[in-house]
Amino acid sequence: MSVETRAAEAESETVRRILTESGDTWAIVGLSNNRARAAHGVAAILQRFGKKIVPVHPKAETVHGEQGYASLADIPFPVDVVDVFVNSGLAGAVADEAVAIGAKAVWFQLDVIDTEAYARTREAGVDMVMDRCPAIEIPKLG
Repeated sequence: MSVETRAAEAESETVRRILTESGDTWAIVGLSNNRARAAHGVAAILQRFGKKIVPVHPKAETVHGEQGYASLADIPFPVDVVDVFVNSGLAGAVADEAVAIGAKAVWFQLDVIDTEAYARTREAGVDMVMDRCPAIEIPKLG
């Protein structure tokens, strides 16, 4: 088995673990009421699959019936997964904040890439995937 194949299998296992074992409270950083943004649609799909979504956006808007918060630190209850919809330049700080609040996993959306943040997060013992979308992955679980 090639190194690439092993890496792909490990990544797929991490995706499965985050979606099925990490918990059902997902803070979605960058989620607002802007229906044109990908976060809006992905959040709705996560809700359909039984996840509690927590909008995180400077506006702290209520989205899909869920109270929003201006930052991860403002959320007054435990968060299992932090799903990141901000650009790659801002994503590393969000990953660090996710580790700081005790999240079990960090998920960087499609085109959100920060290899240094990935390494830091994994080194902290937190599951992480990068450049993937849970709305694409969760239906594959069957």
